[in-house]
Amino acid sequence: MSTRKDSAYPAANYLNRELGILAFNRRVLAQAKDAANPLLERLRFLCIFSSNLDEFFEIRAAGLKAQINLHFTISTPDGLSAQDALEHISREAHAMVEEQYALFNREILPGLAARGIVFLRRSAWSEAQLEWVRDYFLREVMPVLTPIGLDPSHPFPRLLNKSLNFAVELEGTDAFGRSIDKAIVQAPRVLPRVIRLPDELCDCEYGFVFLSSVLHEFVGELFAGMKVHGCCQFRVTRNSDLFVDEEEVKNLRATIQGELPQRHFGDAVRLEITDNCSPTTASFLLGQFGLTDRELYTVAGPVNLVRLMQIPELVQRGDLKFAPFLSGTPPSVKKTQSIFDSIRASDILLHHPYQSFMPVIELLDQAAIDSRVVAIKMTVYRTGTDSVLMQSLLRAAQNGKEVTVIVELMARFDEEANIGWATKLERIGAHVVYGVVGYKTHSKMLMIVRREEAPSGSVLRRYVHLGTGNYHPKTARQYTDFGLLTCNDEIGDDVNEVFKQLTGLGLAKSLKHLWQAPFTLHSNMLAAIHLEAMAARAGKRARIIAKMNSLLEPGIIDALYDASNAGVKIDLIVRGVCALRPGIPGLSENIRVRSIIGRFLEHHRVFYFYAGGAEEVLLSSADWMERNFFRRIEVAFPILDKKLKRRVLNEGLRLYLADNRQAWEMDSVGGYRPHRTRGKLNNARCAQEELIALLKPVE
Repeated sequence: MSTRKDSAYPAANYLNRELGILAFNRRVLAQAKDAANPLLERLRFLCIFSSNLDEFFEIRAAGLKAQINLHFTISTPDGLSAQDALEHISREAHAMVEEQYALFNREILPGLAARGIVFLRRSAWSEAQLEWVRDYFLREVMPVLTPIGLDPSHPFPRLLNKSLNFAVELEGTDAFGRSIDKAIVQAPRVLPRVIRLPDELCDCEYGFVFLSSVLHEFVGELFAGMKVHGCCQFRVTRNSDLFVDEEEVKNLRATIQGELPQRHFGDAVRLEITDNCSPTTASFLLGQFGLTDRELYTVAGPVNLVRLMQIPELVQRGDLKFAPFLSGTPPSVKKTQSIFDSIRASDILLHHPYQSFMPVIELLDQAAIDSRVVAIKMTVYRTGTDSVLMQSLLRAAQNGKEVTVIVELMARFDEEANIGWATKLERIGAHVVYGVVGYKTHSKMLMIVRREEAPSGSVLRRYVHLGTGNYHPKTARQYTDFGLLTCNDEIGDDVNEVFKQLTGLGLAKSLKHLWQAPFTLHSNMLAAIHLEAMAARAGKRARIIAKMNSLLEPGIIDALYDASNAGVKIDLIVRGVCALRPGIPGLSENIRVRSIIGRFLEHHRVFYFYAGGAEEVLLSSADWMERNFFRRIEVAFPILDKKLKRRVLNEGLRLYLADNRQAWEMDSVGGYRPHRTRGKLNNARCAQEELIALLKPVE
């Protein structure tokens, strides 16, 4: 079957999504290669690259493989088949992984060792270190291991997705006289992947050994009386996308809970082995997982570098990390004890992580205990397992507030945490709704209804927070996002209407300010682009600047091509994948695309249209992707306050267009080159560093 939508332009004018994601990961890998970054941060980027690649195989590559297995013919706008895409992916991913481990072994590890942070190989252990590691193995590791010899009564075990395992080649017979030549040892996830040696055993500041080295050295202890001929690490990556037929399901939460355990045992899509693995063992493992040589990745080091993410936290070396900074707080929030007073005085714009997420936490915290607050409504997409915001919602419900929470159960990899919060909220009487079947609730909205005195008497006033990022205090320190705090009546009415849609029944009413998916967001974005094109054709000033994570939706791309042909100057700041081809004469010569990769993950979505001088500025939780426009509940909200609008234009767009340190310019074939400053060093501009300085706390 074919699901490709017709487009106004030929397939050659669009770029492939999967290859675009890999191109983004290559830019992340470039941060690990950049010697200008502190060494422990380079290691962190290397781990982020590994984590991104894991998810890419779990979701994107797995999806392509499933299409092939099910004989689906899903033609994408770029026209690349699933089979062709997988072949391109294999070539590109193998090359990047080879670069990753070369960097790890030739620069990162030697660089750390030169600074007193040493990962000791087995061959370098002293007698005292060997004795300590042996004791550690016998005391902490061996009791939790379950070696599995492979024979007719012990088939190949069902291995968890991305778990660390060892394939052992043996010779001899076991206690029952069985001749066994292969065994599998699974390393439980409770075991640390990196172990720090006692200071007195090291002649360096930090001495570490890999768990894999420990197991490799003492694996013979698990097979008494048998000879070990070989031992190698391996890890299998599986399809981790949950499949829930929402049209058939009767209880979404129960269905997802039932599906979650199966996520760890989906179809295999990638096998990683260490370079000491024999061809025989490699072939055996490929056969067990039903994989081909194309899906085999041989690495020179630990098969899971993600677990080294803990090293920068364990090592207290500020000279090898980014300089710490304090998040600022808007002066208007500091002036009053009540956050409600601050919001009532004027709209408040928060720019994370440069400005603190605390005002949002304080808003909900104060609302939970304020006797004048009568109701709280909130959407939850990702919030974490130990969220202070969720604790405030629980406290509010216990204090008799009407608490309504729209929990998105299909938030990928956060399903279990969200189910846990939903269960706790329901137990204490909160209203928990799971959104709309068939649509993910991705919008970030919080509304607090408070009874207040006014000249006309007692009134109910709505206080609203709208954001581009999740209600997750941890990611608010790592992701760039905007949040708006307002008690504007018209915006409050719009937000209330969206909550009514999510919790009740009835037709959607028109909204005054918010653009909402799946109803008006796409059409309004198209209309705004078309208006700029019309202005340009009439010889008037026209301008579009947009910042987002991904640009894929064909209708938007076609409209941007038309606007470019009309003469509209268009700047797109797209962190991740962009399917539009910029800079093609007669098609997109007026479009420039750049990507910013730096210390923080660029996450906010900002949209600017000149609009005949009105200069519309909107923030949103939505990227320009089909799923955001048509399969999610999303909102885009305007910045009405002129002062705050100028801030968004400067902080969210102009500084990024001026960046010549962390920016990558995209070419017409999907390649990226670093946009580096020429000339003197004082010409360098880095948006993230400038924002740290601009929004730092005022003494």
